[in-house]
Order: sequence, then C-alpha cells, then structure tokens
Amino acid sequence: MLEAMAFWIDGPGVGVLRRGPIARAGEGDVLVRTGYTGISRGTEASVFLGRVPAGEHERMRAPFQEGDFPGPVKYGYLNVGVVEQGPEALRGRTVFTLFPHQSLFVAPADAVVPVPPGVPARRAVLAGAVETAVNVLWDAAPLIGDRVTIVGAGMIGCCVARLIRSIPGLDVVLVDVDESRREIAERLGVAFAGPGDAPADRDLVVNTSGSESGLRLALESVVTDGEVIEASWYGDRPVTLMLGADFHSRRLTIRSSQVGAVAERRRNTRTTRDRLTLALELLRDPAFDALLTGHSSWRDLPAVMAGLATGRSGDLCHTIDWGDAA
Repeated sequence: MLEAMAFWIDGPGVGVLRRGPIARAGEGDVLVRTGYTGISRGTEASVFLGRVPAGEHERMRAPFQEGDFPGPVKYGYLNVGVVEQGPEALRGRTVFTLFPHQSLFVAPADAVVPVPPGVPARRAVLAGAVETAVNVLWDAAPLIGDRVTIVGAGMIGCCVARLIRSIPGLDVVLVDVDESRREIAERLGVAFAGPGDAPADRDLVVNTSGSESGLRLALESVVTDGEVIEASWYGDRPVTLMLGADFHSRRLTIRSSQVGAVAERRRNTRTTRDRLTLALELLRDPAFDALLTGHSSWRDLPAVMAGLATGRSGDLCHTIDWGDAA
C-alpha cells in the first residue's frame, strides 16, 4: 500500500508530521505527487490555534480535510503537484488541487485543475488567494475612475490590489500598519499608505486586514453612502465598531465577501471551477512573485506554521517544498 507524509494539527497550537497509508487510485481518480503547498496564513493560523467557532465547524471544512476541529485535523487547500496516475490527458501535468499539506495523494480527476503553461509551480500555490480576490472583486464591482482603498496588505489584500489596478482610471491605495509592505506595493504597481495617511472619501474600500482597527479605518475612509467590502475572517475573535458615530448619518454599508460560494453577481454564470481556472490564468502575471516571501522544506512545516500563527513570522505566502518527500 502507498504511504504519504502529511501535516496534522493534533490540537490547538500542536502540529506534527505523520506518515500514513493512502488509497490506490481508482477509475476516475488521479494520483498526485506534491511539489509545493502554500500556507493561507489567516485561515490556517486560526485553524492551527483552534479558533474556528463551533458553529462554523461544518462550513469551514476544507474540501479534502480529514478529522474535525479543533483536532486532530489535516487541513489546507493550496497544493501544486504532478499527476503520476490517472486519465491520459492529465498524466504528467502540473495541477492545482484544494488538498492539505501532504506528499502524495489520491483525488477525483475533476478535483484537479491544470496549471497553464508559463505559470511556475511555486507561483501556482497562490491560486487560492487569487481566486478569493476574484470573488471579492465580483462582489465589489468597481467602476472606471473609482478611488479604491484596500486595507490590509496581506496575501488577499495584495492579490485584490494587483487585479483591481488593471481597471482603467482607478486610484488604488494599499494601506497597512507594516511599513515593510510599501516595497511589495511598489512591486504590485499600487500606492501605499500607513493608517495615519490613508486617504478619505474613497468610492470603494475593501478590508482584508482581519483586524477591528482595519474595519474601523475602512468605515472612516469610505464616502457618504459608500460601501465597505469586508473580506476578512475573524474566527472566534469579537469585533467592536462605533456604530453610534456617523455610521447611520452617512448611510454606510458593510457587505461580506467569502470565497465559499461564487459571488451573487456571477453565481448563475460561473462555477467554482470556472473561478479557479480564471485565477490560474491570471497567475501568468509575474508580479505575483512578490507575494512569495518565504520557503521551507516540509520537514520544517510544524515550526513554520507555529511561527506564522503566533506572529513571529511576517511572511505573506510561505511555500513548502515537498520535492524530496518519500
């Protein structure tokens, strides 16, 4: 029987590598050898620390998750590898799969999406983040000439900023408390500001900061009658807002955006596979390499995850190399 190495969260803050058997590929399946996985820092940190609210345990399940929250659980969804067995059209192809951190796995053939030529395998792990950004923009529906602020220069905020800048006439500013993100904003081709210098009267504000202060800043920055797209996920952390100030008099709107379902504006015309395929095509843009800020062997994954979850690491997207995993 085939075996694979996988990363498990045994309980809040406890990550381990564990070898175990995997099923053989049947008809209609593929066997994929993982090249790289990526850590979706915000969500995976919440899972690692046991911060998934009990009421969200089912909705927060990853497509190929094993176990249950808070643990033991095998969780993750940014996986790029090569098909070793399966339909002829897929054998030898590099594919993206919403699969956890594991060296070798079997999945239905229709669960993998080929990576387009010209997209390096390591960059392709960003497909999940770019897919989320696509959904955010479908929800936000920016218009030509809009003044747009993205609060939070994390992986999702940076992907939104890079995609939205291609719309003609937009004034785009990426806001973050971390001054080191200025260089990344420059590589993405957008302006940068700290919270104290964030411009006001913005036609559209997207909050991806995952922080209470970020959402407050978003509400302060948007125009009267404006809309804030809330793309953060807070896990079990409460958020307090000053809705007794000018929230009502300025007739502000907060609208959530979440990647679990295709945005309502495209739900009748696009599937989740369409959205993911589009995200992979968009990754032909080499500017996205600016988000690949950390890289480690699979052997170091428990320590890396702990560092990201506790804030000891400031990486945007940390990739894990499975190339020499047996």
